Amino acid sequence: MGRGKLRIYLGAAPGVGKTYAMLSEGHRRVERGADCVVGFVEHHGRPRTEVMLHGLEQVERKPLVYRGAAFTEMDVDALLARRPAIALVDELAHTNVPGSRNAKRWQDVEELLRAGIDVVSTVNIQHLESLGDVVESITGVRQRETVPDEVVRRADQVELVDMSPQALRRRMAHGNIYKPEKVDAALSNYFRPGNLTALRELALLWVADRADEYLQQYRGEHDIRSTWQARERIVVGLTGGPEGRTLIRRASRMAAKGSGSEILAVYIARSDGLTAASPKELAVQRTLVEDLGGTFHHVIGDNIPDALLAFARGVNATQIVLGSSRRRSWQYVLGPGVGASVARDSGPDLDVHIVTHEHVAKGRGLPVVPSAARLGRPRIVAGWVVGTVLPVLLCLLLTHVDADLGLANDMLLFLSLTVAAALLGGLWPALASAALGSLLLNYFFAPPLHRFTVSDPKNIVAIAVFFGVAVSVASVVDLAARRTHQAARLRAESEILSFLAGSVLRGETTLDALLERVRETFAMESVALLERADDLEPWKPAGSVGPGPVARPEDADVDMPIGDHMALALSGRVLPAEDRRVLGAFAAQAAVVLDRQRLVGEAEEARRLAEGNRIRTALLAAVSHDLRTPLASIKASVSSLRSADVEWSEEDRAELLEGIEDGADRLDHLVGNLLDMSRLQTGTVTPLIREIDLDEVVPMALGGVPEDSVLLDVPEALPMVAVDPGLLERTVANVVENAVKYSPPGEPVLVAASCLGDRVEVRVVDRGRGVPDEAKDRIFAPFQRYGDAPRGAGVGLGLAVARGFAEAMDGTLTAEDTPGGGLTMVLTLRAVRGDRAPERATVGAGAGAGAGAGGTAEPAEPVEPVELDHDRDRMTRQKAGPQ
Repeated sequence: MGRGKLRIYLGAAPGVGKTYAMLSEGHRRVERGADCVVGFVEHHGRPRTEVMLHGLEQVERKPLVYRGAAFTEMDVDALLARRPAIALVDELAHTNVPGSRNAKRWQDVEELLRAGIDVVSTVNIQHLESLGDVVESITGVRQRETVPDEVVRRADQVELVDMSPQALRRRMAHGNIYKPEKVDAALSNYFRPGNLTALRELALLWVADRADEYLQQYRGEHDIRSTWQARERIVVGLTGGPEGRTLIRRASRMAAKGSGSEILAVYIARSDGLTAASPKELAVQRTLVEDLGGTFHHVIGDNIPDALLAFARGVNATQIVLGSSRRRSWQYVLGPGVGASVARDSGPDLDVHIVTHEHVAKGRGLPVVPSAARLGRPRIVAGWVVGTVLPVLLCLLLTHVDADLGLANDMLLFLSLTVAAALLGGLWPALASAALGSLLLNYFFAPPLHRFTVSDPKNIVAIAVFFGVAVSVASVVDLAARRTHQAARLRAESEILSFLAGSVLRGETTLDALLERVRETFAMESVALLERADDLEPWKPAGSVGPGPVARPEDADVDMPIGDHMALALSGRVLPAEDRRVLGAFAAQAAVVLDRQRLVGEAEEARRLAEGNRIRTALLAAVSHDLRTPLASIKASVSSLRSADVEWSEEDRAELLEGIEDGADRLDHLVGNLLDMSRLQTGTVTPLIREIDLDEVVPMALGGVPEDSVLLDVPEALPMVAVDPGLLERTVANVVENAVKYSPPGEPVLVAASCLGDRVEVRVVDRGRGVPDEAKDRIFAPFQRYGDAPRGAGVGLGLAVARGFAEAMDGTLTAEDTPGGGLTMVLTLRAVRGDRAPERATVGAGAGAGAGAGGTAEPAEPVEPVELDHDRDRMTRQKAGPQ
């Protein structure tokens, strides 16, 4: 029995028509005679969706009871017993009611597939697990019902059900998705045009990547090497030279002309030790590529044109961007160059662009001329040809041309071939050329001719001198090449070490970045930093980059010990001995970076502990004074009321009860601020941002102060603000209460709001004695009270809590001087531009996957209560969002 096939209808948002498309597919299958049943579809009372269910067999759902409420879920056992050919299962990311066969519906679907049943299902892009953070940043709603990406990627077919944001909003406004009473709230919150456009782009890109995976798989299975220009992919060939930035920017402009174009910058490194490119320049170019939306790739290859073309065809590229050669004119005798070779071998499916730049024909700087052992086969073969074949051809030419040049000129011609052989092939081809040239000169040009004897002693000296000069010139040329190679290598080492030391000292390098630099510098496949506590403990990776890093130093191709219990392990090839000096420097820096990261973590932990100790000390001081004072007042009043020795009048009894109430209110205020401060210190305050008018929140914040102590000026024409209403109320309340406390009698506090650009300012103005400039920041610190609380009780947390809540809502709270004396607190909030919605209630239930004209709704996401202790009351808010 084979595995069933999975088909998924993917939508960008609820209401685009996924369920309608699934049911339509079910009807088509039934009309073709297939055994198709409905495993689970919820129509949510939508007539048109309910009509689509007619004519399809539905498997009865399984009833469940959870916390006293009745639910129904898909009956997996009944479906397995029924064994249809095709099952329609809606809402793949749905979380089953506790007590079900599986926790998630996609696990139910997996069982059906294993049983050989084909499944057609639906899912929204926001339910993919990897996109949870992205969707939350767009919509402000965290999706709790998710499905692993791999489940969707393994589907045999993924079909996008698309709809423009404008069409979806019209469908919503017509009442095809939600009931009329929920339409306005949905349109002004989750279903805003910006949200829908961003979600649609996510869905399109995800499906495009999935199609690209299918294409690569098909090309690999059918061994297709030519490029299929499905979309523009531009490969930028980098040499590590200064022209790379020009090429990257030019490629970016080319990509901008076509939607969906992709930039891939690639650097080809030779597999013979340290790379010749500047690591600092490569790092700059990597950053530039990533900033422009492209990707950087590091490829190993000795033949650069072949490696570049292989990479371009492997990624199905359509264009290659290269820079004009920096070589000087005379250097072209060594070969046509990378650009010409790539253009010649690219074929008709790859366009090659040669971009000019300011460094054209200015040379590559210090040339890297490797020694004979590192020349490569083409250069060595060319050297032997020049040293052995060309002297024979020259001899034939001179013997068949009726021109007596003289023995001296003949020697100079043969000497030039020896020098050329040394330049191309190194020492040994040059020595062979010198020996062969001496024999040819002796046999064909020194009397007696055609005999290996010389009658004139002068000719013997001349031939001997020729051989000596040829050998000397070949040795000098080869030595110069070696010295040039060493100089270039030392320059590369010094650049690497300089860049490495500077970046580490500036704190710019993380451990992963440093290990990636090691991998690129030495052209390795993977690099791992291993450590262990002692000689008996197993090795553990402290960091690694590249595929398949080794777990032990002895398994690596190259290992560099760092002390007794740490090692840098590299895999890919064996390094020459001269590379180990630079590798040792990298290893030492890796240990330093690892120690620094751990010290930074320990310092941060120590800072948190010190802050906690300071708060605990201040809290003890507050408990010893500020909390005991109202407790003492409450205890004294209660003891007096319970005393049987005194007969209290009704007025006295009322006064004592009022004292008890005032003390309890003060305690509630203090404890509330302490709890809020603890939440801020531990980072557990999570604002639930929504759009709201200031006049809905600010008046509620003034309930704790006398009515005649505040003047309110909040214009109705102000734009809405994106805030958490509960946190905003607490912020304004704390600031206003602090201002009222310090205002002189008869001087009311002014609370005024105004719009400034894309921000809304709430100014709380008092006429108190003010605060000096040097103390304006200190008053927002926890347990700080300017003037040591001259009036009223408190632990100095009100303003600290207010600023913490303001910053949690992406706002600011600052202090300014009031003209004429006093202090002005300025609360700045983010304004929401655009049309003002008639209703500002949030969507209380999850939106569903729309269908055709009607759509089907997904079940509402379970609400999560978030409670906040207020100074005067307890406010409970619930967060809900569409699925």
